[in-house]
Amino acid sequence: MYTRLSVMMFLEFFIWGAWFVTMGTYLTGPLGFSDAENALAYATQSWGAIIAPFVIGLIADKYVNAERLLGAIHLVGAVLMYRIAETSEFATFYPYLLLYMILYMPTLALVNAISFRQLDDPARRFGLIRFWGTFGWIVAGLLISFGFNWDSQADQLRNTFTMAAVASLALGVFSFTLPATPPKKGGAGGGLREALGLDALALLRDRNFLIFFAASILICIPLAFYYQHANQFLTEVQVANAAGIQTIGQMSELVFMLLVPFFLKRFGMKMTLLIGMLAWAARYVLFAYGNAGELVFMLILGIALHGMCYDFFFVSGQVFTDSKAGPRYKSAAQGLITLATYGVGMLIGFWVAGQLTAAFAIDGGHDWRSIWIYPAAFAAGVAVLFALLFKNEVVAYKSAPTGTPARDHG
Repeated sequence: MYTRLSVMMFLEFFIWGAWFVTMGTYLTGPLGFSDAENALAYATQSWGAIIAPFVIGLIADKYVNAERLLGAIHLVGAVLMYRIAETSEFATFYPYLLLYMILYMPTLALVNAISFRQLDDPARRFGLIRFWGTFGWIVAGLLISFGFNWDSQADQLRNTFTMAAVASLALGVFSFTLPATPPKKGGAGGGLREALGLDALALLRDRNFLIFFAASILICIPLAFYYQHANQFLTEVQVANAAGIQTIGQMSELVFMLLVPFFLKRFGMKMTLLIGMLAWAARYVLFAYGNAGELVFMLILGIALHGMCYDFFFVSGQVFTDSKAGPRYKSAAQGLITLATYGVGMLIGFWVAGQLTAAFAIDGGHDWRSIWIYPAAFAAGVAVLFALLFKNEVVAYKSAPTGTPARDHG
């Protein structure tokens, strides 16, 4: 069973990593879409995150086995990915992608739910299962750059969607062989309210949690710049094998995940969260002043900071949220944070990134130094406000919360 769950998790994130990282390069290059259209394409992730709780709260938690719904969604997703690979007009590309992400984002919760229900000790064993998801994302990036060499010519990146379609078909069929995971008797407790995190709104009366909640939304604005433009930036400045090099970010994520307990114990919650926010500012400064020549190490270092950026803020933040919520609001609180960050925060961030990138477009590319300074300054500003307003709290770290939303991306 552990092998089957690991294969499920591997394919789930292989599919996402197969196309998401390089999409901006493909859209603004061979297809000739504008920066604004590229931003709309990436924002489908946020719309999917916003709509996902309705799928889980209204369907999976009450009426359909999780593994069957997972299989059906990925079979439909395979068809949509194939259609996306075949289209070159934004008027058809965008609706296909929007529908795909509305379907795909709920599967992130479904693979977690299947794992939690089947594992006899989720707190101890889920981390190893989830590792294969990150590994799947890494393998996808390495195949694009070093296996098929698709990112050497941007027009070949259309093959990434075809690769995702094949993997989606495989996972769709494989899902029906997974252990039965029926809806919980009587539904899922809080149902849609819990999935949306509405029950946890009462936590916002706590001043410290309110500050953390606002910071979580704000820090997702500069976060969106990385997901939307990092591969496009690396390709334009002529960094070879950009997709493969970006997998360094996922590798570092695995390393920094191990360091989170130490930092929480040694430096406390406030300092750990603050380091995560400052890491975003440092990353963008490195991007602004690095190049593909003698300063390429700055770009690689910026990519390698991904683990600190994500784990120190988001994983630590989920621990903080878990400690604040208590037994009554645990699931609802994680749902609220996910909706606010991957939904609202990144939706704003994708739009801002698209507008800013369009404003600094030049012949043959973009003025990337000017572009990266903006998210660097914004992240630093959020960090300063957080440092001034947030009061440190002692939070005992037991383990990463089982509701940790799947990243990432790259």
